[in-house]
Amino acid sequence: MQLGLALGYLASGPGGAGAAVAQARDLALEAERLGCASAWAAEAYGSDAPTVLAWLAAQTTTIGLGSAVMQIPARSAAATAMTAATLDALSGGRFRLGLGVSGPQVSEGWHGVRFDAPLARTREYVDVVRLALSRAPLEHRGEHLQLPLPDGPGVPLRLALPAPRADLPVYLAAVGPRNTALAGEVADGWLPVFFSPEHAGAQLAALREGLDRSADPGRPFDLAPTAPLVVTDDAEDPVALAALRGHTALYLGGMGSRTTNFYHRLATAMGFGAEADAVQDHFLAGRRREAAAAVPQGFLETTCLVGPPAVLRERLAAYAAVGVTTLVLAPMATTHEQRLADLGTAAEALDAAGVAS
Repeated sequence: MQLGLALGYLASGPGGAGAAVAQARDLALEAERLGCASAWAAEAYGSDAPTVLAWLAAQTTTIGLGSAVMQIPARSAAATAMTAATLDALSGGRFRLGLGVSGPQVSEGWHGVRFDAPLARTREYVDVVRLALSRAPLEHRGEHLQLPLPDGPGVPLRLALPAPRADLPVYLAAVGPRNTALAGEVADGWLPVFFSPEHAGAQLAALREGLDRSADPGRPFDLAPTAPLVVTDDAEDPVALAALRGHTALYLGGMGSRTTNFYHRLATAMGFGAEADAVQDHFLAGRRREAAAAVPQGFLETTCLVGPPAVLRERLAAYAAVGVTTLVLAPMATTHEQRLADLGTAAEALDAAGVAS
């Protein structure tokens, strides 16, 4: 197993945008120095992933650079293929294309794209991206994507760039079983969140189902969950866990509506349904502090790396034992200096656990 770095979004905070940019650069450079395999940038309705990754490509030399994720409703499939090919060229072949459908609030509220048939749309979208990256004439007749449009002057065009890597990897972010199976079937990697080695049986079964359906079931496949990271001697320290609890409450309580929240459903399937309900009730009522306090400690301990180095070693071994190939760490300490230090501690713990690839 290898380590990656989740940079998330360029969030506002003390020092403004300039501080956020500098901190992202520092973390990426430290991850590269430590030998991490990849660094990943996210997007929702703030900073976009491609711009951050292009900037990091100029700041780094060896670390892989991935989008986790570029939103499918935000761009046409052809635009995504252009961006992926450009980023791969700028980075010297280091780009990994992570895609996701986002959720109904962002898709419809920010991008104006109906959140319907996400599974079928994702399948067609990946097909078109791969076709464009192959530099074949772009022709696709699907239920959701028609290229060229059948009733206009459009003609099948080729990507006007030197041929990208034939093996430029495509990852899918997925939570539900059908989406996870689709990742195994059509992608080169899966980007789960709140992944628990102890509760991953059904998810891994869905992934295997998709891999078995794929055209090349024996191909290399990167299982790359994101795990929030907080190194602390007291795994229940409210100060050390403040950012992590707030982050988790946002996902369980606010990433979606009361009826459509994929992360809430995931926590419920893991046995934390009542606690997730309490988090959601507080969050949707505007009680953010109470929502964070209601996040169950057990959920944090099974989906995150929280605790002293000895606990980190145990957790890293548990991830490796269920087949994780890249564990993408999201440092969530209260200070930037501590986040940098925690990355180093995690890298040492990986070596000590004896599961480094």
